[in-house]
Amino acid sequence: MHGRASALGAGTVLNALATGVGSAFAIDAETRASVELDDSGVVRGEVAEDPDADTRLVERCVERVVERFGNGEGGTVRTESDVPMAAGLKSSSAAANATVLATLSALGVDVVDDESEGAGTRRDATDANDSAVTRLDACRIGVEAARDAGVTVTGAFDDASASMLGGVTVTDNREDALLARDEVDWNVLVWTPPERAYSADADTDRCTRIASVAETVADLALAGRYAEAMTVNGFAFSAALGFSTDPAIEALPDATGVSLSGTGPSVVAVGDAEALERVREQWDERAGTTFSTETRTNGAHIHD
Repeated sequence: MHGRASALGAGTVLNALATGVGSAFAIDAETRASVELDDSGVVRGEVAEDPDADTRLVERCVERVVERFGNGEGGTVRTESDVPMAAGLKSSSAAANATVLATLSALGVDVVDDESEGAGTRRDATDANDSAVTRLDACRIGVEAARDAGVTVTGAFDDASASMLGGVTVTDNREDALLARDEVDWNVLVWTPPERAYSADADTDRCTRIASVAETVADLALAGRYAEAMTVNGFAFSAALGFSTDPAIEALPDATGVSLSGTGPSVVAVGDAEALERVREQWDERAGTTFSTETRTNGAHIHD
C-alpha cells in the first residue's frame, strides 16, 4: 500500500484574511509526498528538509483519508519540497495536497477531474461517492486537515485550490467554494528574506481593517485583472502585516504585478522574463534568496 504524489507551491493574488475571499496562482515549485500504509494504526510523518519539523498536518491528512476510505491503517508519510517553508509560498497547502493524493493512491482510490464542479459550487468531502474523489474534494480533505492541525486561519482553500488545480483560482474560504479558475502564463520572480512567518501567527484584526481594499482586489480578480489585483493586495497587506513595501516599489514599473505572498515574508513579481531580470538585479542586493520560476496550469498529480 504505497502511493506517491506531487503538488505545487503558489503565489498570492488576494490574501483571504480580510474578508474570506482569496486568490492564488500556481508556480513551478513542487512538494512531493510518499506514503506507505500498514496495519499499525499509527501515522508517522517525516520532512526531508527538516527532521525536527512539525508533521501534524501531513499526519492528519493521512488520517482523514483513512477515516473515509480505509480500514484503520497507519503508516509513514515523507515529504520533500522545493517550496521554502513558512515563506508565504503555500508550502503547507502543497504538502497537504501531495499527502492526500499519495494516500488515496495507496488505498487504490481513483482521483478524477469533475468538469461539472465549476465556479460557485461546493461539496463536502464526506458527501462524494466513496469509489472515487474529485481533485477539488481531495483538496478539501487537505484543507480540513489543515484546520485540524491549526496551521491556517482561513482554511487556505484559495492556496490549496491553486496548488491542486494549477492556474489561478478565486475562492470563498468561508464556504470552501471555487468562484473562478483561469490560466495565466507568467514568468515569476520570488524574493524570500532570511526570516520566516507563520500563517497562524498573522494579525487578523489588522487585516480585517482593510476589508474594503480586499473587496476591491476581489472585484479586480473576478474581472480577470489578476496582476493589478495582486499589486493592490501587496501594498495593502504589507502595511497591515508590518512588512516593508520597498521590494514592491523596486519591482515597479518593470513587473506586471507584485505582491507580498500570503502572510509573508516572500514577495512575488510576475511579468515577462526580460523585465523581471531588471527586478532581479535589485532584489539580488537584498539579504535572502531570489529565484526565478514560472506559472503552472496542470496542478497536482499522482505518480505511477
